[in-house]
Amino acid sequence: MSSDSQMNVSAKDDGSARRTLAACGSAHALHDGFTDLLNVLYPLLQAQFGLSYAAIGALKAVYSGAMASGQIPSGWLAGKFGGVTVLVFGTALVGIGYGLAGLTGTLYGVIAGLLLAGLGGSTQHPIASTLVAGAYPGQRSRTALGTYNFTGDVGKVALPAAFALVAASLGWRNALLASAAIAIVGAGAILLGLQSAEMGTKAAKGGKGIAGEDRPWAFWLLFCIHVADSAVRSGFLIFLPFLLQAKGADLPTIGLALSLLFAGGAAGKLVMGWLGARFGVVSSVISTELATTVLILALLPLPLTAALVLLPLVGLMLNGTSSVLYGTVPEFVKIEKRTHAFAVFYTGGSVAGATSPFLFGVLGDSIGLVPAMIGVGALALLTVPLVWALRPAFRTEGAVLP
Repeated sequence: MSSDSQMNVSAKDDGSARRTLAACGSAHALHDGFTDLLNVLYPLLQAQFGLSYAAIGALKAVYSGAMASGQIPSGWLAGKFGGVTVLVFGTALVGIGYGLAGLTGTLYGVIAGLLLAGLGGSTQHPIASTLVAGAYPGQRSRTALGTYNFTGDVGKVALPAAFALVAASLGWRNALLASAAIAIVGAGAILLGLQSAEMGTKAAKGGKGIAGEDRPWAFWLLFCIHVADSAVRSGFLIFLPFLLQAKGADLPTIGLALSLLFAGGAAGKLVMGWLGARFGVVSSVISTELATTVLILALLPLPLTAALVLLPLVGLMLNGTSSVLYGTVPEFVKIEKRTHAFAVFYTGGSVAGATSPFLFGVLGDSIGLVPAMIGVGALALLTVPLVWALRPAFRTEGAVLP
């Protein structure tokens, strides 16, 4: 093959890879935004139906539980019907669930809608991660996954704030209907962007993936760190709107606060790479988890304005670690096991997201909002010995975190 032909093939492959990354990144932004706008919805549901903290936690458990239970089956369905088909259907199912909740306006309708939306949301992480890793073989996969991870926070910044503004002017039911319309349009856009990309084909082309070996002990230790980190994040998010309400925040201010938090989290996903390279992964992650505890405790006594100023830094520490953790999964498993590994890994995070809000909600009903948030901050400390125990894996060839 001539050099000109090789250049044309390379350009075509790079263009296809960029389209895959753009479509998967857009799906990530939509799905993460749809998940996190629920943190704006929960106080509205509490006011509408007179719910306790435990009941709010149970509602979140419905959504997160559906997402957790659907991720491994989503990986199986992707292998059978194609990742693109399953991802598009899942995105549309989110729209159907939110539409059902908004149309009925009843508590049972909301529960059914959250169940459907959670099942739809379960398709995104394992499938889109595998599509991106397959489109960018070798060491490029690590950078591409980092970019893909970052896009999720774009949705977390934009959609909760937009949902809060619509809900404040038109009510929570109409805000859910608007979210449903965005999901349906998004499903069509994802289909157009990925119609030439099939997960199995992309994975086969990526035979040189990240130089990962099967190191089960390292994968499962990373899994446990991820579960603890997800539990802290979910527990904090379920209480934050109520803490801000106690400080005098109205609905648009709560939406702004969540946007500030997630903007900090997005920056954290970029900053963590720099910290890991400069100070070492173990020391930087441990420092981040310790800072998370300190910042959550510092947030509690602050007045509203000072709390809003601090939230981007809280988000940087709270959310930045996650990108490093699940960006490392391909390094601890062989490429042919990657889809299943991603599905298992994200399932663990979703289970933590489903159970920790309910447990922390029960704790909050028992001992109060502020003591319960102190407990959330203390939970972050559990990751420190786990990260320390993972040190030997980082010294193994091919297992260096980005």
